[in-house]
Amino acid sequence: MIQDSTERNFIRAAMAAPYLERDEEQALAVSWRDRRDQESLNRITVAHMRLVISMATKFRNYGLPVGDLIQEGHVGLMEAAARFEPERDVRFSTYATWWIRASMQDYILRNWSIVRGGTSSAQKALFFNLRRLRARLAAGNDTLSNATMYQEIATALGVAEADVANMDSRLSAPDSSLNAPLSADPDSMERMDFLVCDDPLPDEVVCETIDIERRSTWLRDALGALNPRELRIIEERRLKDDGATLAELGDAMGISKERVRQLEARALEKLKVALVARNPEFMAA
Repeated sequence: MIQDSTERNFIRAAMAAPYLERDEEQALAVSWRDRRDQESLNRITVAHMRLVISMATKFRNYGLPVGDLIQEGHVGLMEAAARFEPERDVRFSTYATWWIRASMQDYILRNWSIVRGGTSSAQKALFFNLRRLRARLAAGNDTLSNATMYQEIATALGVAEADVANMDSRLSAPDSSLNAPLSADPDSMERMDFLVCDDPLPDEVVCETIDIERRSTWLRDALGALNPRELRIIEERRLKDDGATLAELGDAMGISKERVRQLEARALEKLKVALVARNPEFMAA
């Protein structure tokens, strides 16, 4: 109650603040820019708080406290005051409007949903214009299908139709926790229980990792039984994704492809003997 009363008093005081004439506004802006006169900055911001309040009411339908929107808009107003260039002969209210709106929109995007969205300028425009465009299209044609509506909105905003459909579904329903029960029953299943994952189970991943490391160790030990020429053939022919052909390897080594085949067969036999010597169960298998 105290907070509501304080907020009302603040809004009442802001709306009662006197307007600034163009010449007075320019003089205050120059004073703040050149001399960093805090009193000049205060008079500029107080005179334009009604602009912040007016814009905050336009964003009240996003379910966030108007007081928070006003605070964020004040941040944008201060940013505008810091960047304003009086010599451009533009009214401060015109310049500040963009900064105030941008600050409020960023706040809404950060707090409207636990799922972050609207990170690009196109997505941001979609978020803040989808409801307005949808209402306008629906008012002109009651029989307009969603597909046609999404196509027209996508064309108007320069985004993909899939993005329009996705944003529309997000705006039409609140966030839901995956751990929320499906009914009032305390033993009820959660939404998470119905999510299907095709990835291997953790214990399967661990077992596969251990098996791969064990086989790699066995292979490295067995390769030690080969001479340099046999090792090169096995590496070039068997241990690379794009294995060399017999002819290519023969040309590189200065031997015939038949000789490469013979050396490869002998090397494979040596590997088999080395692996079985270390792991007799291979022979049983």
